[in-house]
Amino acid sequence: MTTPDFSAQRTPVGQADGQKSPRYAGLTTFARLPRVEDVPDYDVAVVGIPFDAGVTYRPGARFGPSAIREASRLLRPYNPALDSMPFEDAQVVDAGDIACNPFDIVEALGEIEVGLAALMAEGRLVLALGGDHTVALPALRVAHALHGPVALVHFDAHLDTWDTYFGAPYTHGTPFRRASEEGLIRKDRSAHVGIRGSLYDPADLTDDEKMGFTIVHCRDFDRIGVDGILERVLDRVGDAPVYISIDIDVLDPAFAPATGTPEAGGMTSRELLAVLRGFRNTKIVGADIVEVSPAYDHAAITAVAAANLGYELITIMSAQHRE
Repeated sequence: MTTPDFSAQRTPVGQADGQKSPRYAGLTTFARLPRVEDVPDYDVAVVGIPFDAGVTYRPGARFGPSAIREASRLLRPYNPALDSMPFEDAQVVDAGDIACNPFDIVEALGEIEVGLAALMAEGRLVLALGGDHTVALPALRVAHALHGPVALVHFDAHLDTWDTYFGAPYTHGTPFRRASEEGLIRKDRSAHVGIRGSLYDPADLTDDEKMGFTIVHCRDFDRIGVDGILERVLDRVGDAPVYISIDIDVLDPAFAPATGTPEAGGMTSRELLAVLRGFRNTKIVGADIVEVSPAYDHAAITAVAAANLGYELITIMSAQHRE
């Protein structure tokens, strides 16, 4: 990728041209986009958070950002589903990774918060690639600092509103309880989508409701379909600023085998892509895709799904910037 002439630049710098440089060549940035240091400014940034010290079962999500970037090489400039050219609508960059302590969770959360705050300053939007779901907490702290309490739309097989694991308050199973306690989210506007699988106790559901969440169970897809699910979620969100958090295990293991806590009976990748596209007219203030653990991937199935989900989110963020 050649360095652009900053003095002459008047339009966003897009991807490396796949007709001139094979997609398997060159720097492995997300979608072969410019690095943050290659342009004078940006509107949307993709950043990796290679942290997985908060996992409770299978580890390896620290390698998720690099796997998602590798799988994103095939992404092209035009998104026909949304009739949009996202890399022309806004300057999108790859901001590299936020380095954080792999041994001290609390210190790591602080480092992630500082890194995201710098990237999200002055109205810029960020898509974070995890990493485990612990990283959503500092992201929500930054979003709250910039926008006040946000509507959280959380795609996941699990609630992630448990209190502690082995006495630890900060893990990938606890971020949204902490977010609710800290007042980071709108308790009248937040929702889990895709929840399924076993729980510890019936009280898990009642406690979750008290924290401000409504639950859209994965089994509801069979009953009301994608359109019905989307209607429920958008009605819940209303006109509030939205933060979207996607645990890749919301997908069925057939579509995302490479994750730390897989659960049977999940969404298809087509269903999740369709639901995400329905957020086109909402105000998205940030997003993350987490829990891709590439050691368990086969033919990069999970990483490809995550890369395409990221592409849809960037398309919506870029169009939002343009408008």
